[in-house]
Amino acid sequence: MDQARRDHHGSHRHLIAEPSLPGDASPGKVDAVVVPTIRHPRWLQHAARLAAYLECPLVSLNSKYWSNVTDVLSIVPRAVELAAVFIEDARRLNLPDFATDALLRRSPFSRSTDLSAKRNLGLVLARVAGWRHIVFLDDDIKVGAPQEVARAAALLDIYDAVGMRIGGYPDNSVVCHAYRVTGGRQESFVGGGALVVQTIRNVSFFPNVYNEDWFYLLGEKELRSLAVTGTVAQRPYDPFDRAVRARDQEFGDVLAEGIYWLLDERSVDGWMAAADRRHWERFLAQRKNFIEHVRYRVRKFPGISRPEREAMESSLRAALGRLSLITPDFCVAYLHAWMDDRIRWEKHLDGLSHHTPELGDALKYLVKRGGPALLSEYRYR
Repeated sequence: MDQARRDHHGSHRHLIAEPSLPGDASPGKVDAVVVPTIRHPRWLQHAARLAAYLECPLVSLNSKYWSNVTDVLSIVPRAVELAAVFIEDARRLNLPDFATDALLRRSPFSRSTDLSAKRNLGLVLARVAGWRHIVFLDDDIKVGAPQEVARAAALLDIYDAVGMRIGGYPDNSVVCHAYRVTGGRQESFVGGGALVVQTIRNVSFFPNVYNEDWFYLLGEKELRSLAVTGTVAQRPYDPFDRAVRARDQEFGDVLAEGIYWLLDERSVDGWMAAADRRHWERFLAQRKNFIEHVRYRVRKFPGISRPEREAMESSLRAALGRLSLITPDFCVAYLHAWMDDRIRWEKHLDGLSHHTPELGDALKYLVKRGGPALLSEYRYR
């Protein structure tokens, strides 16, 4: 057996149901398309076309320099009902103070990205507006057949979440990209880049860690009821352009791969009971072996140019450096904090009792009580 295959599962696809839908299956209702974005609003064009097809609002959650709400209004067609929100400081958002965030702030693994906060904000907006089915769509995802999204939504009567198969450029971590480039068997899993979710029955949240969508899909013992159907395409990018990318991904990649390893093994008492200190001792050793083996493959694999090889090796060294700081005790502590946060999040959602069918009014509840309003624009269809 390949050394890497002893230390790494290149696929978790067997955990996902792949129901076959008849060609005449009725489409499901989608209440909103939610797009977290930091890019120029022209990147929203695919999401806008999807919202127009589904006849639902488009919610654009913007931050950073290129992503302003005025330009969103000018680019998204007037036929689309639109809520564009600019997030200057995620701490102002109407979200709980998560124990996982506090734990990471005191560690080398803290993250400055606001992607998880935006996705959680989409769930808050869904609760306030009374939306049952929403689509999370990343701005670098192309939806070629919007009817497949409607068909995916029809499955939410059975499943808590339905993902779309990611075609185009593969959706993986930097380490897994390097494994694939060197001939390793590496598949993509369902992710938040194209995910249709049932917001009432599923009260999960997105923690601020890499692979936050994998955590969103977790139950306390096993994976939530999850299916995949249809296909979307991710735009290509260079995963090895910055070594810091691999460094920042490593803690979340370790946690997610370590948990999904247990899901693959179908632990009798559930993955959480099996994710003890002993498991993380073994898994951290396996992870180190895996990355070292991928480094060896990069050095020996033909057809990689010298600059590409140097960039890949730099990224893998960065991942190993971050891995050396991760301890079994910290992994256990993070999962305990995550379990507490699940309860915290459910109580937070229960407290959002201000249901309003008007999207413009619902936007007022996106900030903490007493705080200044977010910069937002709302346009009726």
